[in-house]
Amino acid sequence: MNNREDFITARVSLTKKGSDFLSGGHIWVYADEITAVNGTPVDGELVDVLSDRDRYLGTGLYNSHSKIRVRLLSRNANDTFDAAFWERRVRYALSYRRSVMGEQDLNACRLIFGEADSFPGLTVDRFGHVLVAQILSLGMERRRDIILPLLVRLLREEFGQTVDTVYLRNDEVFRNLEGMTQEKAFYTFPGLGLHTEAEEDGTVTITENGILYRVDYINGQKTGFFLDQKYNRRAIRTLAQGRQVLDCFTHTGSFGLNAAAAGAAHVVSVDISADALAMAAVNAQANGLADRITYVQADVFDYLKGLLAGGRKASPFDFIILDPPAFTKSRDTLRNAIKGYREINAAAMRLLPRGGYLATCSCSHFMTDAYFKQMLHNAAEDAGVSLRQVEARQQGPDHPILWNVPETNYLTFYIFQVV
Repeated sequence: MNNREDFITARVSLTKKGSDFLSGGHIWVYADEITAVNGTPVDGELVDVLSDRDRYLGTGLYNSHSKIRVRLLSRNANDTFDAAFWERRVRYALSYRRSVMGEQDLNACRLIFGEADSFPGLTVDRFGHVLVAQILSLGMERRRDIILPLLVRLLREEFGQTVDTVYLRNDEVFRNLEGMTQEKAFYTFPGLGLHTEAEEDGTVTITENGILYRVDYINGQKTGFFLDQKYNRRAIRTLAQGRQVLDCFTHTGSFGLNAAAAGAAHVVSVDISADALAMAAVNAQANGLADRITYVQADVFDYLKGLLAGGRKASPFDFIILDPPAFTKSRDTLRNAIKGYREINAAAMRLLPRGGYLATCSCSHFMTDAYFKQMLHNAAEDAGVSLRQVEARQQGPDHPILWNVPETNYLTFYIFQVV
């Protein structure tokens, strides 16, 4: 039987700033916050973290290659990090999702959301019989042969749900910063009966909000499909009924499909990616909605400018949806991102008639709700309109937010009426 000390390779002590940061609820230790190391820490393995006053703050995964030197895993000094520990963690993540989403929505959801589920650097999305994993920390990479088989086994045994394919989408440049290489590959493990590349074509069909989607989990963006907007897509349905809808940055068509399925008079869905639009058209055909949606390949900024040239009265749209990709992935580019958000939102507001509706969002945690609100105030002033808030929403509960870890709070979503 292992005891706790068998898993701890060293102890690190922190500056007062680092101690306060962790005591305040955050879970990362940066390299410049470490003042002393007692022992020989092993990259990817566990270290105890002590405050500037030698008080135990937690245990985390160490990596000398990363600016985030330690990713906290536990604050319980009695935890033993054996197989039973990881099984409890996986069970907790699955049980949480069953509680907040229900059994039906487990078929297409995020099962593991990194730090928010205490699996720092690990994302696992489920698309029916397929799990897609993205591993961005060395500590999780070292434990993938514990965690991924557990997910497959517990879904089968506890939920009666079959997973026969696990795919690794480890093609993010962030892995290089952690001292790892990038890869895309089917994952296999003895005894799990998982499919290999020869048995899978890299696509799978899921159902979300009653709509069928063909998901390309090998070549699609991120893990293949954006699950975080599930309930936001549902929220626009009532407003879409009978309206002329413009769906901007449609990707594989999800907002437009929800609008059309809800009874929109017509939908125009715009994206710059021909591949994404091709998949969107396949999805529309599969749902019997092809005659209700027109797909346009264009830069959304240019498309909106073209519509503005005709003026508000010439615009046919009375409901516009803006679901852009993250315009910023760092604080350094935040100012330019705000300009981009302001431009497209002001354009949409100018195009909408009085009484028309706008759904708009940001998916970057650097674009905080406060920044987004101020941008919307400025855009409304630019457009000479007032906004009546219908709803304020965020990411779905399968992407849980830790209030002391702002990086987990990244999706801001508003619905307005232009008045």
